[in-house]
Amino acid sequence: MLITDPVADTLIRIKNGYLASKSEVVIPYSAFKYEIVKVLKQFKFIEDLKKTEHQGKPVLRVHLYDKKKKKFTDLRQISKPGCRVYVGKKKIPYVREGYGICLISTPKGVMTGEEARRKGLGGELLAEVW
Repeated sequence: MLITDPVADTLIRIKNGYLASKSEVVIPYSAFKYEIVKVLKQFKFIEDLKKTEHQGKPVLRVHLYDKKKKKFTDLRQISKPGCRVYVGKKKIPYVREGYGICLISTPKGVMTGEEARRKGLGGELLAEVW
């Protein structure tokens, strides 16, 4: 099966892992997916991530918090392959009045909306996580 939207694939695997009470999910590796998951780890939405190999192919092993320490409530993908959403530095939204983060793909890499605002960068609005 060919996955054409790596952002949706990555976020939905993590969300489904939480809903199924899994301790770990495996995601096919790409540098872009790694950057997305690294931001989620930085803000403690996931416990840890490691790049390993599975059947000779690189994968990301994402360790989720257990059900008692769950830090992830929900997510919403904004930009999709059929309808890309770009925002300037002054139009970056606040998520759940500051209780969540938005992921933005900027020329300097994937970062949160708050970080992009501080650096004066705009970009593609990937998703909101809270």
